[in-house]
Amino acid sequence: MTLPDTDSILRLLETSGVALSKRDICTAFKIKGEAQRIVLKNILREMEDDGLVIREDGKSYKIADTLPTVCVADITGLDLDGDLLATPADWQEDVQGPPPRIEIIPERKGHHALMAGDRALVRVRKIGHNLYEAAVLKKVDAVKAKVLGFIRKNKNGYLLSPIDRRAKHDFDVPSTELKGAQIDQVVVADILPGRSDLRKKVRVSEIVGDIDDPKTISLMALYESGLRPFFPEEVVQSTDGMVVPLLGTRTDLRDLPLVTIDGKDARDFDDAVFAEPDPHPDNDGGYHLVVAIADVAYYVTAGSPLDKEAYLRGNSTYFPDRVLPMLPEKLSNDLCSLRPHEPRATLAVHMWINARGQLIRYKFVRGLMLSRARLTYEQVQAAIDGHEDATTAPLMADVIRPLYAAWKVLDAARVKRGALDLDIPERKIVVNEAGEMTGVAVRERLDAHKVIEEFMILANVAAAMALEDKRAPCVYRIHDRPTGDKLMMARGFLEAFGLYLPKEGVAGPAQLNHLLTKAKSMQAGFLISEIILRSQAQALYHPENIGHFGLALDKYAHFTSPIRRYADLIVHRSLIKAYDLGEGGLSDLESVKLFEMADHISGTERTSAEAERNAVDRFTAAFLKDKIGMEFVGRISGVTRFGLFIKLQDTGADGLVPIRSLPSDYYVHDEANHALVGKRTGRVFRLGAPVLVRIIEADPVTASTVFELVNGEAGAEVDGYKSKGHSSGGYSSPSFRRDKNTSRSGKQTKKGKFGDKKRNDKRKKPSRPKRDD
Repeated sequence: MTLPDTDSILRLLETSGVALSKRDICTAFKIKGEAQRIVLKNILREMEDDGLVIREDGKSYKIADTLPTVCVADITGLDLDGDLLATPADWQEDVQGPPPRIEIIPERKGHHALMAGDRALVRVRKIGHNLYEAAVLKKVDAVKAKVLGFIRKNKNGYLLSPIDRRAKHDFDVPSTELKGAQIDQVVVADILPGRSDLRKKVRVSEIVGDIDDPKTISLMALYESGLRPFFPEEVVQSTDGMVVPLLGTRTDLRDLPLVTIDGKDARDFDDAVFAEPDPHPDNDGGYHLVVAIADVAYYVTAGSPLDKEAYLRGNSTYFPDRVLPMLPEKLSNDLCSLRPHEPRATLAVHMWINARGQLIRYKFVRGLMLSRARLTYEQVQAAIDGHEDATTAPLMADVIRPLYAAWKVLDAARVKRGALDLDIPERKIVVNEAGEMTGVAVRERLDAHKVIEEFMILANVAAAMALEDKRAPCVYRIHDRPTGDKLMMARGFLEAFGLYLPKEGVAGPAQLNHLLTKAKSMQAGFLISEIILRSQAQALYHPENIGHFGLALDKYAHFTSPIRRYADLIVHRSLIKAYDLGEGGLSDLESVKLFEMADHISGTERTSAEAERNAVDRFTAAFLKDKIGMEFVGRISGVTRFGLFIKLQDTGADGLVPIRSLPSDYYVHDEANHALVGKRTGRVFRLGAPVLVRIIEADPVTASTVFELVNGEAGAEVDGYKSKGHSSGGYSSPSFRRDKNTSRSGKQTKKGKFGDKKRNDKRKKPSRPKRDD
């Protein structure tokens, strides 16, 4: 038997794709006898010395430039054929060259449980040059490599204290790794490799700002959520040379008197509207509406650096003092902003409704438009109320009055179909030029707002219908019916006010609206609206349609804001391809990845919402920082087993009353009645009840605001609430379990009356969904 040479062994290892032991190699070449095995061992040692092969785990041999048989891989997405792809974790492309392609073998159930951004432990087999297939062993959590905190100094040197309230320890910062950062500056730092989980070292990678600078507040929330404040240079440079396209084959809409209607402080105008009575004799009382949207797909082409960054962000994020846009300013505030008297590329939809507000026909066109005016909600409302100005006066007859007339038809249709009518006031933090919070303003909800909302909803419905008509891919905006559990929790609370949900089945929007209408005349009407809102499911994006419960619509997709939502850009691209409207249509790869993309943008939406809430928490904490000890009127906005969340009446600021600060008792968290109830005294603290609180702590760095109740001995009850779960003689419940649902208050700890201030309000306060139009 002739022993194999070096080339033969390399070919064997290449063909097998996995590491082979000496026994495997002997078997492959039919090597027998101790003498031949010793010769093979020497050949393998020489190949190892020459760098041709390496030993894995001291036993098996593999080609030197191949991946370990078991390794960690980062999932990157799907290819055109639907194969899930990955790259080796922590691959350094600038040092190691292009990463190998890893194709994930599907699981037995036929689809992948992993998606882009996940990390997994995999077993790989080489199947070609720089190409591997891999079986997933298990999903692993990505290692947190960065930390956000502020620099401080003690006798031993510099430390970084994380701003995350849940962090259990600080990090050491070698003086050589400060990179210019000063004490009390907020920084982003890289965690350096180390064996211990305690007191690891970090290297400053970015200076965010001074800890006392109001402009740092939003940046802390931004970085904490993993958002990026700046666009990569490659993305910004890709907008150079972009201009508004010529008319060409586009539809000329420049003679149509379209106008934009937005808020006073809006900088991007991505939708314009027009309406007129339908002149067709068969549609008496009907209207012709036009909604023109910035043609973002013309500028943001699939797979470009601009597109990849927009997809990564998923949507714009709005802070009290700034906007983190999805697209660079050249597009968001210029080329894709429908400025008055400047030609702009648009994807527009003509819609015809009948006298009952039903959409009977639509037509999508790619055009060139010219906005007649940039109007504000307040300006338009004043004009319709008889207070015209120089801008609105010439537009009244042909533009503004027809818009309101068409809206009244649409609004009547909305009421008839039973769309959920949760008209809860929205609050806006007011900041001055220095970035400091000066107060809170309630956003006035005018009919002018409702005009634009109904026009946008109709356009979104038309987009979903148009794609379904062509059987084209669509990312729907879906809103599921409330779960039975959530409605069950709401039912008991509502019944205490004499309001009743169906005993069986899930209440529809019309039934909930009936309760809301009755509640408007009640003192606790605001609270009932909140409870019904909290019972709702979270709206999200999905390629499979289940309808939109809140809007009472069977088909709904986001189409009207591609400047700030990637979901709308996907819908634009699909419409362009389905209706042959030119270049920039949905690619085949995007069609394959639609489920993954929908899940991603649903996730970025949640991330942005969390970042926005964190920023608001920090701004209000900064606002209250110099008001420690002062008393304020508020209401209980959340009830948990660890305390009460309070919303202040004047500012809308939220804070926690830790359960340890309540009058001494054992408190049961009565979830059905949304209350904490004293087991011994029967003292009640109920959701929505008015309270007087004193500010104990306000820390804008950790976003922690702590209150204590004034006169808490009396409890806090809602007028008109008739509870079936407790009496003045004490609380009795067969399911009472102190270790799960109760807490003891009135006992101090070594850490102070309110416990560890970094952890006393680490849990999320109740949040509510945003308006979905």
